[in-house]
Amino acid sequence: MQWQQQGRFIDQVNGQQDRLPGVRQVHGAAWAAVWPTPVPSARLLAFDPAVAARLGLEPALLREPGFVQVMGGSALYEGMTPWAANYGGHQFGHWAGQLGDGRALSLGELADAQGQGWEIQLKGAGATPFSRAGDGRAVLRSSLREYLCSLAMAGLGVPTTDALCLLGTGAPVVRDVLYDGHPRPEPGAIVCRVARSFLRFGSLQLPASRGDRALLQSLLDFCIARHYPHLAGNAEPAAALLAEVAVASAELVAHWQRVGFVHGVLNTDNMHLAGLTIDYGPFGWMESFDPLYTPNTSDAGSRYCYAAQPAMVRWNLAALAQALSLLCTDGQALADGLQAYDRHLASCRLRDAGAKLGLPPDAAALQLQRRWEVLMAQAELDMSMAYRALARVRGDNALASTPSLLLASATAAPAALADSQQALSAWLADYRDAIAAQAMEPAQRAAGMNAVNPWLLPRNWLLHRAAQAAGRGDLGPLQRLQQALQQPYQEDPALADLVAICPPGLRQQPGCSLLSCSS
Repeated sequence: MQWQQQGRFIDQVNGQQDRLPGVRQVHGAAWAAVWPTPVPSARLLAFDPAVAARLGLEPALLREPGFVQVMGGSALYEGMTPWAANYGGHQFGHWAGQLGDGRALSLGELADAQGQGWEIQLKGAGATPFSRAGDGRAVLRSSLREYLCSLAMAGLGVPTTDALCLLGTGAPVVRDVLYDGHPRPEPGAIVCRVARSFLRFGSLQLPASRGDRALLQSLLDFCIARHYPHLAGNAEPAAALLAEVAVASAELVAHWQRVGFVHGVLNTDNMHLAGLTIDYGPFGWMESFDPLYTPNTSDAGSRYCYAAQPAMVRWNLAALAQALSLLCTDGQALADGLQAYDRHLASCRLRDAGAKLGLPPDAAALQLQRRWEVLMAQAELDMSMAYRALARVRGDNALASTPSLLLASATAAPAALADSQQALSAWLADYRDAIAAQAMEPAQRAAGMNAVNPWLLPRNWLLHRAAQAAGRGDLGPLQRLQQALQQPYQEDPALADLVAICPPGLRQQPGCSLLSCSS
């Protein structure tokens, strides 16, 4: 392994190099040096061979006791210089000030075959200067969810931070899952996250809020060099960066809407400056279609529900623009950056509506999709299964059982289903006309639709079941899900049990439908 000795984040951006004890406010620094806290008995539970290969790591290395010790925070390789990042953020619309990596720390940067640096970060490796009242630890439940969801997002084609491996720590961690006064011990775990950087909107917001132009400028320069090198030498780098981040963020949220992913806590400290999904906490996957669906029990006002995600990402971008205004006197240039989000998101919506319905990417397809979403909500159709069923509809009306086929995943009451069937018949007539006008071979159209409409998703109840089994020492469900999620668009009869909607008995169980920020 080649650990970077120069060109790293900590080499180019000012930080606090002294490992001082205790939680504290850290000024004039984008990071603080910190040691991981050793665990009693680290154990490798899973690793992603694709991420390992990208980093040039042989699978045999990941199984070595020395590697497990390092990933468990009990040892360091030569060249590692651990740190925790300092950033702020808006949480549920309110400025929260300094936040920082309270339960994550970066071991260093590992160079790939092309010489690019990848930040290697442990989540759950102990307290940092930013842990506030926390212990810096993570539970197996949340760590397994992040590990599998990172892998799944990569398979779905959604931009994401990656997870190299998942470890058990051998130490219990006490958590109050629903913040209802009933804390209990759970198995501890660490997930190793990988990204070119873990820079967030809040990374720029914190120095801006403190009027620290020098630190803000160095963070801006690093972000451009690491993620947007083509902007080097731009006359208005802050505005140019905002426009790039806006386009990347529009692409990201469009993918979330396409596959039915709800992040759950879209605070500005959870938005990546390179447009990656980051911080998998109380996320959820749309099952019965509901535009107001939010998996986060803390989100009582549905601020971050499925339908609101595009608007909330734009809100976060506006907050980023305010931070960048400290380095950009041209307000119109910043406004143009926000408009870049609007334009790209509109383009993505046309693209994805056409692709999901097997139609040209135009306003007619978008209108049909909006009507289809109303029908899905009325009948409470499983989103992914309903779109997959659409691929079997034909323009020649050959499938007389089409309404039954499309309503197969419905969970609505009989009365609501009766109303839905009438509306569905009218919609189907228009949809079949659109298909017939396209004159595409049914098999070709179905293949295109099935390439963007997932068949298999990491549904919360599946992750919950895998976490419970892993807590008992049974890694079978985890291993099966990891293998299956690598090809989420490919139907496999042997995996049919993994595409079912959450069983009724689990729908009110914490970890399945009820999730908090400790999830």
